[in-house]
Amino acid sequence: GQGDCILIESGEDTLLIDCGEVNKGDTVKAYLNAHNITQLDYVIGTHPHSDHMGCMDKIVEYYDIGELILPHLDDSDIPTTKYFERFLNAAENKGLEITEAELGRIFDIGEAECEIIAPCSDDYNNTNNYSVGVIIRHGENGFIFTGDAEKSAEKEMIDSGKLVDIDVYKAGHHGSDTSSSEEFLKIIKPDIAVISCGEGNSYGHPCDITLENLSKYTDKVYRTDLSGTIVITSDGSNLTVKEKGTEK
Repeated sequence: GQGDCILIESGEDTLLIDCGEVNKGDTVKAYLNAHNITQLDYVIGTHPHSDHMGCMDKIVEYYDIGELILPHLDDSDIPTTKYFERFLNAAENKGLEITEAELGRIFDIGEAECEIIAPCSDDYNNTNNYSVGVIIRHGENGFIFTGDAEKSAEKEMIDSGKLVDIDVYKAGHHGSDTSSSEEFLKIIKPDIAVISCGEGNSYGHPCDITLENLSKYTDKVYRTDLSGTIVITSDGSNLTVKEKGTEK
């Protein structure tokens, strides 16, 4: 669908970044169950929009979660939507406290290291820019996930000096032209890009300009609207990509 949902596994440790729309709970659960996952060490809700956290109540209810991480939001920015209310109730019922994302925090996922690189500020006019951004490093391979962070938030990440040795880029905001700025891409120079967007979506994602800008750095651009679930495997030096049952 149109939402984001990323699973990272390293050794026995797991991290789930977002979970997709309200009606995708069963889909996500089926995928996790097929991989024999009964608990999630870390869950990150990048920001409170339904295409990222719509079915998070189901994830909280169904799985044992070690730590649940969300961005800090002012009271005026906290959604009053039903899906977010269900999520808060589910977390309370499980006795699960919400941890606010701490800029610069580093934690391990098996043999991989995860660093929180965004949000860099605590006052934005656009909820997308509150997105929790992370870089995950496994050996020589670097992955970056920026939620729906837009160009102003990307500029803050650039200024942080953290954007080095990136191989895989989960394209910001579903390939929208509000993200993946030329300045940002010039810094990260991705070898592989993944765009999470729904088939025939009404937003026009991914935008032509985003695809054009990505093509300056890589011809390995994978789209969930065309390929469904995309699996990238790192052995610490090499990366393999599976889409539609093929390996590249």
